[in-house]
Amino acid sequence: MDLSQLEVFLAVAKEGRFSRAAEKLYRTQSAVSQSIRKLEDEIGEPLFDRSSREGVLTDAGRVLQEYAERLLNLRSDAQEALVELRELQKGKLAIAANEFTALYLLPVLAKFRRLHPMIRITVRRSLGSHIPDDVLRHNAELGVLTYDPQERQLCATVVYLDELIFVVPPSHPLATARQVSIRQLGAESFVAHNVASPYREKVIQAFKRHKTPLHMDIELPTLQAIKRFVAMGNGVALLPEMSVENELARGELVRIPVRELRLHRKLRLIYRKSASLSHAAKAFLKVAETIAREHRGRYRFQRE
Repeated sequence: MDLSQLEVFLAVAKEGRFSRAAEKLYRTQSAVSQSIRKLEDEIGEPLFDRSSREGVLTDAGRVLQEYAERLLNLRSDAQEALVELRELQKGKLAIAANEFTALYLLPVLAKFRRLHPMIRITVRRSLGSHIPDDVLRHNAELGVLTYDPQERQLCATVVYLDELIFVVPPSHPLATARQVSIRQLGAESFVAHNVASPYREKVIQAFKRHKTPLHMDIELPTLQAIKRFVAMGNGVALLPEMSVENELARGELVRIPVRELRLHRKLRLIYRKSASLSHAAKAFLKVAETIAREHRGRYRFQRE
């Protein structure tokens, strides 16, 4: 039994005659009769009362009619759903990011939502070190990283250039300095993030190279907590520039260049090489590329 047979069956049931059904289907009457006979052979039951010229359904025919209508309606629903998916009228997209990389997503998500409001998006918070596995294990379709995952099964596109910067509260003695050396920071109390990262290690090694002590007396779990704590006058911090743009603009924090510290980093969107990206994911990448073209500056869209 296939759907085309059921279409012929329902046409005969609706029209009441094989000849009229053949006209509606643009087929010959013999082709329609043959299709019905084949369907009856497969089912093992007659579907029409052959003693009547009106194509009256048998009991088996009435039972099949109900299920055939359901099946063909389901096919129609499936076809419509696939069209909606292609036209981004429905669908979902899961993206893995950490507290910092989620900041990059905000303007992209805002534009994406304006263009495709029917797509449901979930940003899953994950440790940066876990994001490649999240993507490879299909827990997320896209991921945002601050490092090259060095994974042959992943594609990576650079989408943003950020920098780790030194910030102090406005009341700090160094707040008016145009630039400082790393040796001047040996007596400072740093407020640090309590999640290990490659950039934390680079900072530690930079202080060691310049034989300068690095006092990380306080560790906090979020960038938001670190920013607020430093703004209150409790130490200094090295933070991603993108995460403190608003505080710098409002004068709650002051950025001071450190001569020996130039810690630039690239944000990357990653996805599985072998995967056929969903329509929603393709549209998201297109929006990210558009954002890079419109904003320029630190925004990029460069395949690695």
